[in-house]
Amino acid sequence: MTKLEQVQPFLKWAGGKRQLLPVLAELAPAKFNRYFEPFVGAGAMLFHFQPKEAYINDINSELINVYATIRDDVDLLLEQLKQFHNDEESYYEIRALDRTDAFVTLSNIERAARIIYLNKTCYNGLFRVNSKGQFNVPFGKYKNPNIVNAEVLRAVSHYLQQNQVTISNTDFATMVLQHADKGDFVYFDPPYDPVSATSSFTSYALQGFGREEQMRLHQVFTELAQRGCYVMLSNSYTDFICDLYQDFTIEGVKATRSINSKGNLRGKIDEAVVISYDKK
Repeated sequence: MTKLEQVQPFLKWAGGKRQLLPVLAELAPAKFNRYFEPFVGAGAMLFHFQPKEAYINDINSELINVYATIRDDVDLLLEQLKQFHNDEESYYEIRALDRTDAFVTLSNIERAARIIYLNKTCYNGLFRVNSKGQFNVPFGKYKNPNIVNAEVLRAVSHYLQQNQVTISNTDFATMVLQHADKGDFVYFDPPYDPVSATSSFTSYALQGFGREEQMRLHQVFTELAQRGCYVMLSNSYTDFICDLYQDFTIEGVKATRSINSKGNLRGKIDEAVVISYDKK
């Protein structure tokens, strides 16, 4: 199947991989069977490879609902998106829905449209929730955000419909250990190990992702490598991560982060790309 250029990320996402795709694609296995992405986020890697058989997952239920809705009901989703307005009053009205009893009555289409709208119009495209799971990013004040990106959404819907793409909302380990086998390619893009005490950003879902989770991820990475899977992981280039994955190949790369609530924290940072296989 010929890859379609229009199949691309439809959301901005913290840690998104679009800018690193040339490096990651170079480090990826030349051939693999099925594709797995347990922390799919905005899906830059998925949409780059456009595999015929893939398993994608994320713990963020609102995000996964967007993927499923684009696959199943893209026309109704586009109609819903056309109802939104790019002004501050409308933004905060839509944002506040998850603070009301009405939120549980929203359809999957309404929930998906809400997330896309908030993502396109909120400050810096950040997805962040508070301790109660409520979206809490302020209005972005953009002049002309692309709320109804019909071409991309239809292309993504076509890809998801025409291929075997299993979409799940569960723990990363559960999803991948149940299905991945020898010759499959597994790409992990988890919440990153913080480079400082104040830099952690894991509030895209209520569940945190601290050092214990990083160590559990390492165990899963190791088990998959032993199965004969091709396993790749992106993370911060910290001493902790380098020590954790010292038995594997670690490549250091530079990435520009445009999504951060603090402007002085955007810019070039070191990232680690860990692979379980011999790229040669």
